[in-house]
Amino acid sequence: MVIQFGHQLLSGKNPKLFEDSDKILRDFIYIEDIIQANVKAMHPKESGVYNVGTGKARSFQDIVDILQKELGTSASCEYIPNPFIGSYQFHTEADIQTSRDMLGYEPGFEMEDAIKAYVPEIRRIYETEVK
Repeated sequence: MVIQFGHQLLSGKNPKLFEDSDKILRDFIYIEDIIQANVKAMHPKESGVYNVGTGKARSFQDIVDILQKELGTSASCEYIPNPFIGSYQFHTEADIQTSRDMLGYEPGFEMEDAIKAYVPEIRRIYETEVK
């Protein structure tokens, strides 16, 4: 989602979000944290199934707002009806306590830091593959 919104913004388009996107929450995670968790999972305190996430739910609106700040854009969001109401999960958030305890896993990136770190790649892909 981050790269799609970034490319919409870089091309001058208004990002399209479902209505009430500030209330649609997900546990978004940066790739560096996924790598960290996988490396730590090679030597767990005990074998098991471990959740990997940040343990914090954030909205799709947050993504667009942070991208706008990092990309220096100010496009208005276009809100479209959500055709999945009634069959859509509006809140997901990983319980990462067992991963903390058994793997020593601790997420290192807040969404703001993760998007900021990703912006150069969003720009590179836009310039070389999208534009």
